[in-house]
Amino acid sequence: MDKQNSLELFSEQGKFVRGKHLVTIFHNEQNLYTVLRIRIEETNEEYEDKEAVITGYFPRIHEQESYVFFGEFKDHPKFGLQYQVSHFRKDLPQSKQGVINYLSGELFKGIGKKTAEKIVDTLGENAISRILSQPSILDTIPKLPPDKAKQLYDTLMEHQGLEQIMVALNEYGFGPQLSMKIYQAYKENTIEILQSNPYKLVEDVEGIGFGRADELGYQLGIRGSHPDRIKAACLYCLELESMQAGHVFANAADVLESVKKLLEDNQHEEIEFQHISNELVKLEQEGKLVVEEKRLYLPSLFFSEKGVVTNIKRLLSQTEYKDQFPESEFLLALGSLEERLGVQYAPSQKEAIQTALMSPMLILTGGPGTGKTTVIKGIVELYAELHGCSLDPKDYKKEEPFPFLLAAPTGRAAKRMTESTGLPAVTIHRLLGWNGTEGFDHHEDNPLEGKILIVDETSMVDIWLANQLFKALPANIQVILVGDEDQLPSVGPGQVLKDLLQSECVPTVLLSDIYRQAEGSSIIELAHSIKNGQLPQNISVQQPDRSFIKCSPAQVADVIEKVAFNAKKKGYSAKDIQVLAPMYRGPAGIDRLNVMLQEIFNPNPDGTRKEISFGDVKYRIGDKVLQLVNQPESHVYNGDIGEIVSIFYARENTEKQDMVIVSFDGVEATYTRQDLNQITHAYCCSVHKSQGSEFPIVILPVVKSYYRMLRRNLIYTGITRSKQFLILCGEPDALRIGVERADDQARNTTLSAKLRASIRGGYEQEVAPSSEKEISYEEQLMNADPMIGMENTTPYDFLENLQ
Repeated sequence: MDKQNSLELFSEQGKFVRGKHLVTIFHNEQNLYTVLRIRIEETNEEYEDKEAVITGYFPRIHEQESYVFFGEFKDHPKFGLQYQVSHFRKDLPQSKQGVINYLSGELFKGIGKKTAEKIVDTLGENAISRILSQPSILDTIPKLPPDKAKQLYDTLMEHQGLEQIMVALNEYGFGPQLSMKIYQAYKENTIEILQSNPYKLVEDVEGIGFGRADELGYQLGIRGSHPDRIKAACLYCLELESMQAGHVFANAADVLESVKKLLEDNQHEEIEFQHISNELVKLEQEGKLVVEEKRLYLPSLFFSEKGVVTNIKRLLSQTEYKDQFPESEFLLALGSLEERLGVQYAPSQKEAIQTALMSPMLILTGGPGTGKTTVIKGIVELYAELHGCSLDPKDYKKEEPFPFLLAAPTGRAAKRMTESTGLPAVTIHRLLGWNGTEGFDHHEDNPLEGKILIVDETSMVDIWLANQLFKALPANIQVILVGDEDQLPSVGPGQVLKDLLQSECVPTVLLSDIYRQAEGSSIIELAHSIKNGQLPQNISVQQPDRSFIKCSPAQVADVIEKVAFNAKKKGYSAKDIQVLAPMYRGPAGIDRLNVMLQEIFNPNPDGTRKEISFGDVKYRIGDKVLQLVNQPESHVYNGDIGEIVSIFYARENTEKQDMVIVSFDGVEATYTRQDLNQITHAYCCSVHKSQGSEFPIVILPVVKSYYRMLRRNLIYTGITRSKQFLILCGEPDALRIGVERADDQARNTTLSAKLRASIRGGYEQEVAPSSEKEISYEEQLMNADPMIGMENTTPYDFLENLQ
């Protein structure tokens, strides 16, 4: 094909650049994002340089081979002109002789010129595309051995197949990034699967919902009551129930209604309930859902509940702890501990410590300020004394396991455990050795090693994680679960702590005496009032450690700005103050408040501070940022908060790309430009994200327009994040509405009933209605340093000039 003809042919498909690969600047094996430089051979763009930088999502581009890239030139503010690719393909030979030369080249081992000629003589000039679309056609080539035929096809797929698949996916309307996800799921079977059952995308590819798959199905003629369509809708609705509402199961009648509505809304064609019921039965037969009575479960959730029940029963069956120490020996050791620590344990605290040491399991629960941390420290100290073991990990030989396992759902909560006990504490994921893709290193066949496990902030643990934890516990381990059931439930499905308490099968001690209130904490007093559904009459009256600034929704952002600015003037940093907001968008949303707070706490007026732009966000050295995805290889997890400590521009490093270094409590993680979607600013975050953390100063807006926020457990959780100063702002009536609005829509679970049935016999039906549909995929921790020299400070020191 001559140059003029190829120019006309490619131009029919839009703007293009045809060129030969020179060097790969960057290639991410995970998402296949690639930056490379090519030598231009042909283009219909108004571009005069001989070389160009190409960016997009593709596999390894082979050196010195020509490709045709379709897209457009974009002027990057830092890197200059780049060609952003929407789709591409290998520049294949078009003439008979060109195809023969290509197939007999070095790329195809064992295919000589004579064999290549036979292939082209038999299949024609379009032999390559015919082989790719129908591999069996190679059987028609005379005297071509099967092993050589397979090798030829595999090589073509490696070098040509992906390009063809990407072109086809582009024609179906998928962008390059989503196309790469689809290809990574199905490889060479991609097009066949899409054309036969596009609804598999809903199950297999993250980021593709039912609506998108249904559009593709409609194009392919899959409509109405087609079985694949109904099955996908059933699984999609069940998944929504678990991921959005936190339910472990859904009632069959509710699923039928939801599926019918979804199918009819999408294509405006009536669907009979019987057709949906038929496909639900088939899904059960295929093992894609579990049916129990009239309840429908995703298999992973059903077996997680079952696993938790089995392993708790296993733990509770241990009897050797009950009489291991005479009471007199325990009381003597406790008295000695009180004298050494200079504390006097209350009766309920003594009961908790004794129960923990004399039982295989204990649930320690109570609100803020009730001394849960004090009890945890007492348990580990007394365990060590009674068992004659050291609390110093250095005293143990390499092959000798440290007996104390301390864990929490978030890094910040684990750090607090370390600070209060002096013992190492880690996240539950890290304790179990989560590696991101292969699962957990510790499980029933490779259990943890230890004698006593203490888990803090158990209310944040969902049913999936609880199952992984309990099945990894060895025999003869004592387990203490610590948490506050009145806080928000876990982000993931289930309400493990609440269910265990309701089952009344696990020994439990409730701490109710408030010790921090005696120290003058009106925040603790307010939290316990809210916990009981009451709002103090003096909510608007100034207190030493809290205040309420009355303002309209339109004034919320201005109030927060002035409070934060005044706090900074008095020497407080972004680590000392945390804003909690309920929504991301809008003038007082998290996104807007983060921009404002960054300019207060980490401005860059003269441009001397290093920063890097990513979309509309500017990241600077010193910024407080939140991790959004798990990165187990760096020991950084979804919800961790850190600080940007370094920024390296592409011209400053051998990798020739921008890099951001974030420190998470001393653990550093590196982000290249394309990884910056894994973090976001954390000056302001949601209440859900703050769970498991404590902050010296909390600013919490509460207005009627925050309808989803106006629930008791959400407000209670937000208020209890404040350790020293709480500044509420908004409408007092909104706060009152939220406090009176109890979360009476509990999640659908059967853990409590099944635990009772397993341990006591019988089966009690405990089907609870749905909970609020709060959507959040992250847990939050905060790297907040203790504040020093604040004894004479009150929230009102931050409120000057607010008129």
